[in-house]
Amino acid sequence: MANFREIVTKAVIGKAKKTSTTNFSLEPEEKPNTVLGCWVINNTFNGANNNGSVLITGSFDVNVWYSYDNDTKTAVSTKRFSYSDKMHVPLKNDTTLDNNSEIIVRSLKQPTVTNVSVNNGIVDLTIEKELGVEIVGNTKVKISVEDLDDDYEEIVDESLEEEIDTVNENYLDSEVVNDN
Repeated sequence: MANFREIVTKAVIGKAKKTSTTNFSLEPEEKPNTVLGCWVINNTFNGANNNGSVLITGSFDVNVWYSYDNDTKTAVSTKRFSYSDKMHVPLKNDTTLDNNSEIIVRSLKQPTVTNVSVNNGIVDLTIEKELGVEIVGNTKVKISVEDLDDDYEEIVDESLEEEIDTVNENYLDSEVVNDN
């Protein structure tokens, strides 16, 4: 009959991902005619417990390269945008998200501009990103423990038996030394 033991360990107790699309606006110094390029850099974020949900707060910089003055000049405008996403991550085995849980947030798809337009001197942007969350917490694992016989083979060193056979029993009698 097998005995069972419970091991308490840290493991992923919840995992989820969320794709979000958000609209932002940027007003450059000059009135743009055409957007020539747009990219998102410096995406930083972290997650925290928010009453049993994960609140992800972050920010990124958006650079917009545009032409102005009847497409005769170009400039780049940069602006930092902040965002927050709330995720309800389903947890396994009736566990709960608490302050001892570790929240790991990963960017599964970096923020990317999916649509850009110019309206009355304002650049309207649609940015899409995908974030993944893993929650690491304490959990129990039940394992079966079996009592096994000692499966080691015993090795007898044969050279020791030979040395024992060659012992000089008259050693003490024959080795008397006179110090005078």
